[in-house]
Amino acid sequence: MIDEAAVRDIITMYEKHGWVLRRVLLSPGSEKALAKLFSGIPTNRSNIDAAWFSRPPNSGPVSWEIRYLGDLPFALLESLDEDDADFELKLKAVEDQLIEKIAGGNIRLTTAAPDSKL
Repeated sequence: MIDEAAVRDIITMYEKHGWVLRRVLLSPGSEKALAKLFSGIPTNRSNIDAAWFSRPPNSGPVSWEIRYLGDLPFALLESLDEDDADFELKLKAVEDQLIEKIAGGNIRLTTAAPDSKL
């Protein structure tokens, strides 16, 4: 599990480059240790620890990036129209891709009820 200082560093790095922390996914093992970092940010329970950042575009869709909050620095980027009726489904599909890629790398994932609110 990633520690609080490392998560703060990740958030700071993204903010330095114009990204905004929008959502967080936390595994049951990380809830107590990391939840206080995300006060006011929508947080969901998941099998992984990850943070969703977005950055306003110059034109066109909004860039959304999900960053795995683990020992392996890994992220997926997607450009999405936030007004699209399928926006939430598209975010979930990217989350699922991240889980697949992390699991494929033999990184231990915890088990949790996905999508439940913390």
